Amino acid sequence: MSSTPAPPAPNPEPAPAPPTRGGGALAGIVLVVALLAAAAFAWSQWRERQASARDAAADADLRLQALEGRVDGLRRDQRAQTGRLQQADATNRVLRDELLGIGQRAALIEDTVAKLADPDRHGAQALRLDEAELLLVMGQQRLMIAADLDGARRAYALAAGVLDGIDDPAYLSLRQTLIQERAGLDALEAEPRVVAMARLDAFATTALSASTARRADARDARPWWRRAFGPLLDARPSVGAVAIEPSDRAAAQAALQLELSIARAAAERRDVDGYRAALRRAGGWIERLSDDTTLAAERRAQLEALAALPLSPAVPTLGSTLEQLRQMRASR
Repeated sequence: MSSTPAPPAPNPEPAPAPPTRGGGALAGIVLVVALLAAAAFAWSQWRERQASARDAAADADLRLQALEGRVDGLRRDQRAQTGRLQQADATNRVLRDELLGIGQRAALIEDTVAKLADPDRHGAQALRLDEAELLLVMGQQRLMIAADLDGARRAYALAAGVLDGIDDPAYLSLRQTLIQERAGLDALEAEPRVVAMARLDAFATTALSASTARRADARDARPWWRRAFGPLLDARPSVGAVAIEPSDRAAAQAALQLELSIARAAAERRDVDGYRAALRRAGGWIERLSDDTTLAAERRAQLEALAALPLSPAVPTLGSTLEQLRQMRASR
């Protein structure tokens, strides 16, 4: 018997091939590239956001600086406006004060014009009285301040002429007072201060020159024994207050001249106490310079006579006319 062949066995399915290493590496590379791209994209986005933030901050800083500049400008303008307002206020105050002053002056002018126009006040007579008062003041000042006796007489004469032009009998006593005052001025031979200063200058010139000349004559008239033994013997007066040495005499002469200058300045300002005190001190220096008691006594007598001189004019009626005129005008 024949055997039948066995049917062929079916082919088994092929097993899946194991993954290769090359495919996994490629997938990893792709994944890394994708991650790097994502990271790069994220980095670029972050950089853009940072740049935008910096630009925004810089823009904000610029805007803030501009705003601060505008605020500073506004403050400066405000201060300038405040200063101009204060200056305008001060100007307004000055103008207001000037306006008030102008108003007051206008009121005074109106009052003066009204007084001059008043027939009861006699405007021309008031002007003459003003002129007479001014002349009397000038005459008194010329005499007391400038020691100008002639100028005072001329001023009083002009005042008398002005008063003579007033026909009001109420001023008759004023004219009589002025006549008495002018008589007192005419009785003065010279202004006392000028006389005292002239006599003081003459005394100073005589005393200083005589002291120097007397010392030189005494040195030349020394006896022979003093000229011979002068370097060995020193003869001095018994009065120790007399200056012998040249330096002492020079100092005493300078002090005497200084005291006489002080006396002259005191006479210039009519300071009787200072004038007499300076002359008393000058008398002490005269004794210091003079070794002759007779001459010293004579000089002291001259200084006492100078000290007794008056420095102000002895006119009891001086200023009485001016005072009476002011009283009369005040009462009317």
